[in-house]
Amino acid sequence: MTELPNLAETVARHGLAARKSLGQHFLLDEALCARIARLAGDLAGRQVLEVGPGPGGLTRALLAAGTEHVHAVELDSRAVAALAELSAAYPGRLTVTEADALRIDPVAMMPAPRRIVANLPYNVGSPLLIGWLARAGEFESMTLMFQQEVAERIVAAPDSEGYGRLAVAAQWRCEAHMVLRLPPGAFSPPPKVWSAVVHLVPHATQPEAPLARAMERVTAAAFGQRRKMLRGSLKSLGNAEGLLGDAGIEPTRRAETLSVAEFETLARGLLAREG
Repeated sequence: MTELPNLAETVARHGLAARKSLGQHFLLDEALCARIARLAGDLAGRQVLEVGPGPGGLTRALLAAGTEHVHAVELDSRAVAALAELSAAYPGRLTVTEADALRIDPVAMMPAPRRIVANLPYNVGSPLLIGWLARAGEFESMTLMFQQEVAERIVAAPDSEGYGRLAVAAQWRCEAHMVLRLPPGAFSPPPKVWSAVVHLVPHATQPEAPLARAMERVTAAAFGQRRKMLRGSLKSLGNAEGLLGDAGIEPTRRAETLSVAEFETLARGLLAREG
């Protein structure tokens, strides 16, 4: 394998000063990068999507961990040039695509078995996750770094401060666990907040599209007015009292007290009612 410069040298050589507009905070500690790659499980024979590789710290770790092929999507042309060195060091195992990750189709990009492992740019982490959750059954797992506040919302339990639509969406489709927390000083430049890695493993059975659409409507209505009782917040769906009664849910409860299973019951009821 071609000997690679260390990550700090790579940043200096390619003028990779982190850009706030791109939500960039680079993880240059190679031991931490290797730890995140290990949290993704055995990567042998796997196709892995990485978003926002920057100078390539996590990319190196994924390749060193035995990933069959890493598909790196990077919006910053400076980082694309830096990653060319990695392509030479690991011939045939790294594809770098200069693109907005919100506009690419990871399923079309790589064959199964697929995983996603990424230190996500802060400004697009949640929208990316929502998009991937809609196709969760296409992936073996997703190991993703977010701002810690976002990570806590993903794994939040009912009746806790962070519990909301993001928690329901993630936990309906996946087992989700926070597996690592990182202080600001782990990054260059340091962000103002802690970060955390969430490991998501999709459930073996995923909901059909009509049920998924009904679930989106129910959670949007319920959490859109979360201070209201459900009989009020679900009024826009029509006959909220009847929908709640059929589901065996007290109309005086509030959205944050419902379990994911109770939300699914409401979604199934809405779907059945509307045919």
